[in-house]
Amino acid sequence: MKLTMEKAKALNESMVTEEHLILHCLNVSYAMGAMAEHFGADKEHWMAVGYLHDYDYEKYPEEHLLHTEKELLAAGVDAEDVRAILSHGFGHRNEIRPETDLEKSLYTVDELTGIIQACARMRPKGLTDLEVKSFMKKFKDKKFAAKCDRNTILAGCEMLGMDVAEVAGICIEGMKPHAAEIGLLGTEA
Repeated sequence: MKLTMEKAKALNESMVTEEHLILHCLNVSYAMGAMAEHFGADKEHWMAVGYLHDYDYEKYPEEHLLHTEKELLAAGVDAEDVRAILSHGFGHRNEIRPETDLEKSLYTVDELTGIIQACARMRPKGLTDLEVKSFMKKFKDKKFAAKCDRNTILAGCEMLGMDVAEVAGICIEGMKPHAAEIGLLGTEA
């Protein structure tokens, strides 16, 4: 059975308690929902996979994704969905190459949403009026949100056959309606 948001949230609650990690999961989830719409895929399913992607990170930051496969399979998560989650560690944590649009999207937006979030936090109106042009200026500045791996983003976009600006635009628009929930209403709020 495909992963649902309800199941993803229940599983994450047992492992993820730090607010910044929960916000990251939400950011990735909303960006994944937008990517699903772009590809004409099941939005809730992609959002659920995005929400659950860092399942073991808080408890095992040095062993991220090593405590995911067995645990999620035992919890009844589809092998396909577990593989998608594992594939976001390609080249860093494992050699599970993203192959489907879902996997390639997760691989790309995990890091991309970090830069979007950092951009929005600096703006008076936050995410609500963030445009791709402004995002791209910050993306090109390697010192800005330096922990977000731009090479992973570029590799993911190449896998998707899309450019960074296009993927960023989709993700920004997918995240905007949730700006209040994800704390990105800006410095004026």
